[in-house]
Amino acid sequence: MEKDIGKITKNDTTDIVLRIDDFADKRGFTIREFVTSERYTGFTKSGVRILAKDWAKFKEMVNSVEDTDMVDPAQPAEAEISEEMMADAMADAQSKEELPDY
Repeated sequence: MEKDIGKITKNDTTDIVLRIDDFADKRGFTIREFVTSERYTGFTKSGVRILAKDWAKFKEMVNSVEDTDMVDPAQPAEAEISEEMMADAMADAQSKEELPDY
């Protein structure tokens, strides 16, 4: 059985492919690099395979990662404005409008 789950682009010639497959009569979850180039097209040796017997533990570990854990401090945050931030900005704008003009 081979079932592709999805892929993530690594660069122009390489994707990271996630799939469920059978190898040596054992089911597993495989994360491998897939290269498309003039010299070679196919999976590389780079990757990891999680056996079905270890799937629950792997899933538990991945699910324990919080979105905030994955925020890169070197990258500026995407422009997300919460309702609270918007309310504060509106209050600031209103308070500035109420100040007398000198």
